[in-house]
Amino acid sequence: MPEILEHPQSNGIAFIPPNDLSDHIPPKKLSIIIPAYNEEKTILAVLEKIRLVVLMDEIQKEIIIVNDCSRDNTDQVIKNYILLYPQANIQYFCHTLNQGKGAAIHTGIANATGDWLLIQDADMEYDPTEYNTLLFPILSGYADVVYGSRFMGGRPHRILFFWHTIGNRFLTFLSNACSNLNLTDMETGYKLFKTEIIRQIPLQEKRFGFEPEITARIARVEGARIYEVGISYYGRTYKEGKKIKWRDGVRTIFCIIKYSFITRGKIVTQPPVTQKLVAS
Repeated sequence: MPEILEHPQSNGIAFIPPNDLSDHIPPKKLSIIIPAYNEEKTILAVLEKIRLVVLMDEIQKEIIIVNDCSRDNTDQVIKNYILLYPQANIQYFCHTLNQGKGAAIHTGIANATGDWLLIQDADMEYDPTEYNTLLFPILSGYADVVYGSRFMGGRPHRILFFWHTIGNRFLTFLSNACSNLNLTDMETGYKLFKTEIIRQIPLQEKRFGFEPEITARIARVEGARIYEVGISYYGRTYKEGKKIKWRDGVRTIFCIIKYSFITRGKIVTQPPVTQKLVAS
């Protein structure tokens, strides 16, 4: 039974002193990276959904927004939201030149302080209320990496483009054949990693080539346990703002081959080094 003391400045209110402050374990944290380019119409709704999500096991949220030199009002929408909810733990970074989704993700990874790291598109195609579904295999001790698959499970999936679906399945098949994985959705935007693992992967692709590159490299991380869970998908049309084009599919094929056969070698992760990161 700990001793109950009276603090000299407590006005007579008793308190129980901690046994050892050095034993205090800080709460776990999920870093949510949001690459944004011309998303003034949707990013507010995405941020609000993220703010309202309650993560399992009392995990805290760290929101990292990277504005990839948007030409619309995205910047002002984000700044207004940060002023409205200063307690939301949002870090905001701006690229002075448009570099691509992959480059925005690289900036987010470099500034993440969480135990886990999740990519969240700013376009409302993926639902933040499913974060706990992605976290569950990791928190259960089974996984180090979790992909959210749009092609498995019984969750809602908007019906859109036939040839996009065929293209996605072909690219996933090619990626699996080269990496010896059995994913159902390599191109998914929902990917969750242990931060200590993804930090040690030398990522290069600055645009949509991020997806095939990270998959090829993760497949070579020694001992990495990769899982998939079913997620919903609320896809957009090009009129609604979808950006990926057929040229990105060609680049994806190139990246699959490059990072599977040309840039090879197992990736052996080391224990993480603690460092203080400061966002301006």
